[in-house]
Amino acid sequence: MKAFNGTNVIKKQFSLIFVKFTVCFLLLGLAYRLILSNFEQFSQIEVKNTALFSDNTLPLPPVTVNEPLVTVNEPPVTVNEPPVTVSESLVTVDLPENQTLRNGTCDLFIGNWVYDPSGPVYTNATCYSIESHQNCMKNGRPDTEYLNWRWNPRDCELPRFSPKKFLNLMRNKSFTFIGDSIMRNHVQSLLCILSQEEEADDVYHDEQYKSRRWYFPLHDFNLSVIWSPFLAKSTVFEDDNGVSTDITQLNLDKLDDVWTQQFDNFDYVFIAGGKWYLKSTIYLENDKIVGCHNCPGKNITQVGFDYAYRKALNTTFKFITSSKNKAYTFFRTTTPDHFENGEWNTGGYCNRTGPFKEGEVDIGYVDEVMRRVELEEFERASEFGLKMKLFDTTLLSLLRPDGHPGVYRQYQPFAVENKKKKMQNDCLHWCLPGPIDSWNDIMIQML
Repeated sequence: MKAFNGTNVIKKQFSLIFVKFTVCFLLLGLAYRLILSNFEQFSQIEVKNTALFSDNTLPLPPVTVNEPLVTVNEPPVTVNEPPVTVSESLVTVDLPENQTLRNGTCDLFIGNWVYDPSGPVYTNATCYSIESHQNCMKNGRPDTEYLNWRWNPRDCELPRFSPKKFLNLMRNKSFTFIGDSIMRNHVQSLLCILSQEEEADDVYHDEQYKSRRWYFPLHDFNLSVIWSPFLAKSTVFEDDNGVSTDITQLNLDKLDDVWTQQFDNFDYVFIAGGKWYLKSTIYLENDKIVGCHNCPGKNITQVGFDYAYRKALNTTFKFITSSKNKAYTFFRTTTPDHFENGEWNTGGYCNRTGPFKEGEVDIGYVDEVMRRVELEEFERASEFGLKMKLFDTTLLSLLRPDGHPGVYRQYQPFAVENKKKKMQNDCLHWCLPGPIDSWNDIMIQML
């Protein structure tokens, strides 16, 4: 009986051990399967991410820092220039049809220039309206990387300008640009882009071709530029080459009739002051001299150009606010130049071949003063009912030292026949095509 009971106990113990071993084996198998499954899952995610970055990252172009655009008779670039670097963050993005906001806000004027291999929508061969001084490709500029950068705001994505959408928006309307040669530069950029959809008829120009008007018959749309570099009434003694025979006189409390008398006919207006306020000028108010800027030899009190600029903008904004015609109006801030080692008349030049990144370059004193006056007067006028859009392109333009004609404002400046000629650099206006084309991307988005 005892032997029988012992055998049963042994069997029960063996069965219990077998069950435990089986359970352990099953648990180990299950654990191994789970580990293997997770490992495969993580491996797939890692491979997927690697492929994603590989497909969307474009090779960045080499940017020359201290190498001039040409090697013949070109002034050397100083070694203490801020570096022109290209970050890995400067990659192209797939742009949606409409602007996408991030975090609910968007400042179209804060961001970076991103590399875009698709290049411009037009060339000097597909646009007839490029002035010779801005036709850098025809004039022989050898590098082309400056054509492959587009403006990308930090907080939103900016679609390309659509000429078809713009012309449909402007059907039976007029759009007038008022200002100096930078404004004319902008209009030519817009004309070149629009010409890919419809060619405009040149229907008016003044004697010097400074004020002009174009007509788009398929859309009954008038586009014009009015030459008024001060916006205020002025008497200028200067030829087309900038040579003065006497000092300019400027009425700070009177506006230029050339644009004010037509203002009631405008549907859309783009207006700006700018660099002409840096010229030697005598200032008048109530037809009496109140001071001057840079007028040696004159027995007149010297006042800063900012005084005159503030007064003239105040007069301009009051006129627009009080006008019965409530035209949709943009006001553009000052455009910085990129002369290095001198000014336009003292040997200054610009030969960089790539953009700066945000934070790599500081705005110059003069441009900082002008922009501060503009922002303060714009804000003050807004408090009194000014309905105008601020087009603050100063800082984004500051990042593009590579976009100017430089010596290529002249045709083939280093050809043998031009070797003995004195070449002037243009580091203020923009090559076409060039960075100024992105202004139109912003403009249509604001519209």
